[in-house]
Amino acid sequence: MAHAVEVRDLVVIRGKRTVLHGISTAVREGCVTGLLGPSGSGKTTLMRAIVGVQRVRSGRIEVLGRPAGSPTLRREIGYVTQAPSVYPDLTVRENARYFASLYPGVTGRDADRAIRDVGLERAAGQLVRTLSGGQHSRASLACALLGDPRLLILDEPTVGQDPVLRDELWQRFHALAAAGTTLVVSSHVMDEAGRCDRLVLIREGRVIADDTPAAVRAGAGTDDLETAFLRLIRQREEVSA
Repeated sequence: MAHAVEVRDLVVIRGKRTVLHGISTAVREGCVTGLLGPSGSGKTTLMRAIVGVQRVRSGRIEVLGRPAGSPTLRREIGYVTQAPSVYPDLTVRENARYFASLYPGVTGRDADRAIRDVGLERAAGQLVRTLSGGQHSRASLACALLGDPRLLILDEPTVGQDPVLRDELWQRFHALAAAGTTLVVSSHVMDEAGRCDRLVLIREGRVIADDTPAAVRAGAGTDDLETAFLRLIRQREEVSA
């Protein structure tokens, strides 16, 4: 299977702190890759580097066969940040239709479908500033879907969602992957790890596992992914001691 993203020896330094310590990983096309790790582990920095908006010290990133940040990638990548990326003084529908207008051939009907797909049909007429945090995230996701991106980067997309909506969003993510979209989904909630096709576990700016959920479980000798994560951390600490 081809790779949509290839990261080699990536180093990112902010101020005097090294955020990413020579990370190398690859994201397969048409899969849901989970970027898992505690807050502050470097997940967002890695995602920003893939999108091409993060200054890096050294290393190489190729996205869809081109260097990260290449102008030709702008319409092929959808990026949903943790902070809302829609206009608060417009309604959900107005936001979606505005973003639809930026893409040739994308219509208002497509915008309405994207709103339905993320479960915001009933809130379509609400101003974004009146939405809950979880609804904010889904409004941003709807807008990111409009360009039919080949690669979708989602930073903590399920934070603030109730269990039913989280499940619906994950079903949507897998439907997108089945249709050919590549997704990178970050989370600090380990119970979401099992929903991914592949996992990249990060701690303190280093990759501690990069494999399928089944292989991570087997490698750590446990069926529980959170326990597996803790065991891998302890194994690394013992080797470093």
